[in-house]
Amino acid sequence: MSTETPPAESPPGPAAPRLSAWRIVLFGLQHVLVMYTGCVAVPLVFGESLGLQQSTIATLVNADLLVAGIVTVIQAVGLSRFLGARMPVVAGASFTAVTPMVLIGQEYGLSAVYGSMIAAGVFGVLVAVPFSRLLRFFPPIVRGAAVTMIGLSLIGKAVDMIFDGDQAGGAPLALAGGVVLTIVALMRYGRGMVAQSAVLIALVLGTAAAAIMSMTDFGAVGAADWLGLPSVFMFGTPSFPLPGIISMCLVMLVIYTESTAYLLSVAETTGGKADPKMLSRGLAADGVSSVLAGFMTSFPDTVFAQNVSLVRMTGVTSRRVVAVAGGILIALGLVPKMGEVVASLPGPVIGAVSLVMFATVAGVGISTLSKVDFSGNDNLLIVSVAMGIGMIPIVAPDVYDGLPSAAKIIFGGAITSTVIVAFTLNLLFNHLVPRGARRKDTAA
Repeated sequence: MSTETPPAESPPGPAAPRLSAWRIVLFGLQHVLVMYTGCVAVPLVFGESLGLQQSTIATLVNADLLVAGIVTVIQAVGLSRFLGARMPVVAGASFTAVTPMVLIGQEYGLSAVYGSMIAAGVFGVLVAVPFSRLLRFFPPIVRGAAVTMIGLSLIGKAVDMIFDGDQAGGAPLALAGGVVLTIVALMRYGRGMVAQSAVLIALVLGTAAAAIMSMTDFGAVGAADWLGLPSVFMFGTPSFPLPGIISMCLVMLVIYTESTAYLLSVAETTGGKADPKMLSRGLAADGVSSVLAGFMTSFPDTVFAQNVSLVRMTGVTSRRVVAVAGGILIALGLVPKMGEVVASLPGPVIGAVSLVMFATVAGVGISTLSKVDFSGNDNLLIVSVAMGIGMIPIVAPDVYDGLPSAAKIIFGGAITSTVIVAFTLNLLFNHLVPRGARRKDTAA
């Protein structure tokens, strides 16, 4: 028998105050700004890893934003009874998919990448309902370990954004430090709209400071097109190699684990109902994102960590806000010139904001772990081992390079390995062979 009490369904929370139209748009823009760089980083890393031309990568970015916007609107508003969590969550391209997509592309070609993605999306839609019913196997000890590791694993990416290859520190460090201090001061001493817009205000002030320091470059905005439509099957008719399909199906299960943790976290923040029906609708939207991505040459989406943190930090839980954010993402995907403006924001500013967001994700995970009973059971051992193994690819990125591709996909990612170890040990110690049963067997 598990030593943890299963999470109770949260009662409906109090109705959130209605926001004016301009506040809805402002808060929606804030959501887009904090997730934009992380979202477009996926096509950039993927394209550079496979040596794609700059124009091709730009098309991937447009498709990425368009699919993210569509899925965000679906998650916020819902589509029929079966699709969309109807929660204030923003979808974006998952970093979990990058490594396996690169490996599939190198081995079988780009058409196989998107064929495997379509197959994995169909698989995801089919397993959304049964996966959502495994909620009791994802108690706070598993979810907390997963979310904490997600935050910790992403902090390095925020630091990379700040310095952009410049290890000397100096001006980028000073600018980033100023942005972080601004967010902290506004969140701590601001009231109402000021505190809720802390991230957006820090972005604007940071960009202005960067301009004064000659650290901005918006030259690419003028050359960008006004209209850009995604290319269906840009790399040819999809192919479906079995190893590629299996790899992407594993990725889909990991994405589901991430999204489950975030959806439950948002439900706790909003007072919404965290039940299997809500989870299955949200996970099915992730599956649909993979199918759409396969057709439109994009990437599978997941609930974005920094936006979950933004909801927690600001207390703005309106679904209208994230629906507007989805609309802005769609516009950015269709109008490259608009997207280029956001993409040209200085790295130290975006990196500093991301650092706060990712650290808040880790904080949310720690908060979840604080609900776990660690006395007289194996829960401390479960968390310690899961987090320790999860840190291996962060502190020693090349340690798994000699493994076969399938094994590298599973264990080569900090998030993947943490989830697998935490889930397996919790299943073994708290469900299959609980501590009380072992003591009883020993006494006999």
